[in-house]
This record gives sequence, C-alpha cells and structure tokens, in this order.
Amino acid sequence: MALSEREQNRYHRQMIFPDWGEEAQLRLKNSRVLIAGAGGLGSPVAIYLAVAGVGTIRICDCGTLELSNLNRQILHDDSRIGKNKAVSAQETLSRLNPEITVEPVTDELSQTNVQAAVGHVDLIVDCLDNFETRQLLNSYAVKNRIPMVHAGVYGMRGQLTFIQSPETPCLWCIHSGTIPKVLFPIVGATAGVIGCLEALEAIKYLSGIGTNLRGRLLIWDGFTMEFTELPQKKMPDCPVCGGIK
Repeated sequence: MALSEREQNRYHRQMIFPDWGEEAQLRLKNSRVLIAGAGGLGSPVAIYLAVAGVGTIRICDCGTLELSNLNRQILHDDSRIGKNKAVSAQETLSRLNPEITVEPVTDELSQTNVQAAVGHVDLIVDCLDNFETRQLLNSYAVKNRIPMVHAGVYGMRGQLTFIQSPETPCLWCIHSGTIPKVLFPIVGATAGVIGCLEALEAIKYLSGIGTNLRGRLLIWDGFTMEFTELPQKKMPDCPVCGGIK
C-alpha cells in the first residue's frame, strides 16, 4: 500500500528524518494500536499517534467526560461533558487526521471482554489510572505476545517503560499486585510530558526506528526536572510471565 500524495505532504517533516522515509511511514500506516484510556495520558498519546499517521487506533474508555477532567484531558472540551470519552476521542482524532481509522471501544475492560476489546493490534499503550485493569491488560499482553508501553503519573511525577514479554519484565515483575483506586492529584502538564514520551515509545517501536525502554523504568520528577532510570529484572516466580520463553 503506497502513500498518497496528500500523505507524503502531511508526513514530510518526519519522513525526512534519517532512516525514516516512505518505508517507516508505511509501517506506521499499516499499524494497529490499542490505547487503553482516553484521559490525561491517553489524550497526548492519541493525538500524537494520530498526527504521526498510525493507521488504526482503537481507543478504549467506558467513562463519561466530567468538568474536573478538563485540566488535563485535552482530547475533549466543555461541549463534550457527559459524552463517552472514547467517542469524544474519535471525533477529535478524526478531525485532526482524516487519513486514519479510529475505533472507539466504550465497554469497561474485564476478563470476559478483553480479547474483543483489544482485537488484533501490534501494540498496547497503557494510559489507565488504576492497577487492576493495568494488570488485566498486562496478563493479556504477555499471553498473546503483544508489546505494551506502560506509564503512570502522580502530581508532578511520572514513570514509563516498554514491556515485551518474554524478553523484558512484565508489569507484575515491576509492580506486583494492585493498588486501591483513589483520587490522586495531577497537574495537566505532567500527563502531557509522560503521554508524549509514551507516544514516542510507540512511534519508535512501530516505525522500527530507535530503541525502546526495555528492562528500564524511566522516572521523571517535574519538581526538580530530573530523569532517573532504574534497571528492571524479571521475577523468576512471576505468576504472569514466569516460565514463559
């Protein structure tokens, strides 16, 4: 499938990047990605994957937009309050780039529907706000050998890693168990910083350019503007990825 003249013009500034060209752009065009969550992290991730030319974006969120979301969830605006976030995201992304396909998934992720919700994708991007659903996605990704970009934010801090089982530790290895879902503080720009880094990890993997954070957890402290990198190791007895080769 060749790029149209319009697509070549739209993506010209990234296609002139060394080793990118039409080949890498076609890889993006032929890619399918699931973005789990259309909130603070999902907003910049979805926007930048859409404008980069990722061909099919499935975006999953069962929530409806509230006024208190708008300090960070830049996929949406006041006119969308009360609307499902995945549907709102589709409206925004389709306007930003009509060349791509956006598939909203409005069901809550669960053991019974995770396969249908994820579908046949090349990459999962974790933009969730709770570890119970994250671990559900992690288990599915490990079982089906789907790479996953994981990130989390709190206040002015965030973390990021690239999971690709069995080569890397899975999310359970990095953070065993779950944390009760609570209301936590978040500055919108924090979600913007970490979400943009998530998008870049996804674009690098899908285009085949650059290296990913495999086996490394990147920590960002917005208070001090410092990055810290922590090596991660697989748990030999991990209940999710232990024994998988």
